[in-house]
Amino acid sequence: MVDGAALLQARFGIDLPDIDVPPEIAPLLDRRVTRRYTDQPVPDSLLDALLAAAQSAPTKSDLQQYSVIVMRDRARIKQIADWIGTMDWIATAPVFLVWCGDMRRNQRLCEQHGLPHANNNLDTFLNTAVDCSLAMAQFMAAAEAVGLGSCPISYVRSHIERVTPLLALPPGVYPVAGLSVGWPVFRRPVSMRLPPSVVVHRERYDDSAMPDHVRKYDERRRAREPVAPGGLKNNDVYPPREGVGWSENVARQLSVPERFGFAAYLRTRGFDLA
Repeated sequence: MVDGAALLQARFGIDLPDIDVPPEIAPLLDRRVTRRYTDQPVPDSLLDALLAAAQSAPTKSDLQQYSVIVMRDRARIKQIADWIGTMDWIATAPVFLVWCGDMRRNQRLCEQHGLPHANNNLDTFLNTAVDCSLAMAQFMAAAEAVGLGSCPISYVRSHIERVTPLLALPPGVYPVAGLSVGWPVFRRPVSMRLPPSVVVHRERYDDSAMPDHVRKYDERRRAREPVAPGGLKNNDVYPPREGVGWSENVARQLSVPERFGFAAYLRTRGFDLA
């Protein structure tokens, strides 16, 4: 029997008695990130089934504007792990997937049918990213259902000038995120999330009570999983100190520009972004 109340308490750190958890969605509430993998391989037949599940995700106007690069070569996966530098566990994954937004395929379809591709714009870029993200999320849910673990890696975009030639990505195709996949060595604790009162808005957006809710969330999260000194963001900019909460760590991270060359990269890859 599913203990929905316990799953919600683990996920949010508070009691949410008005939420009834059907057993079918309980595994989604219990999802955990996996950062250590056994040596057991992931069979091709299973991986292909999971990728088929990913392709069953919704896609804008049935345009299917994404591609997936499947990496099994340990040396090539280690190259990416070495470039990132702070995530050595990526190299232990038997499979590494790079999920890409893909405008190129439909440009070629327009060319094939003698029609112009008139939608090289910011909206198309957003649609490629969303299509890709929906497929990746569906893959992750399917993988979790069969006992596999995974972890999304946005840091492939921090080394985009190396990842692009490594994967032979042509113009119109760009990496959205990597995903390490394998059989977990152990299940990590559930990550505490912001309360629904901060994220879910009814009828209209209202964040007037956010500061108080986030302050209480910081306290709950600090009690369960305090930010370790090694987990503090931008220690080379701000002095490390004890007692930093989730919200301050977010502010430390977002106060320093990240990947500010990404738009320039996309323009060199054929995206107008107009």
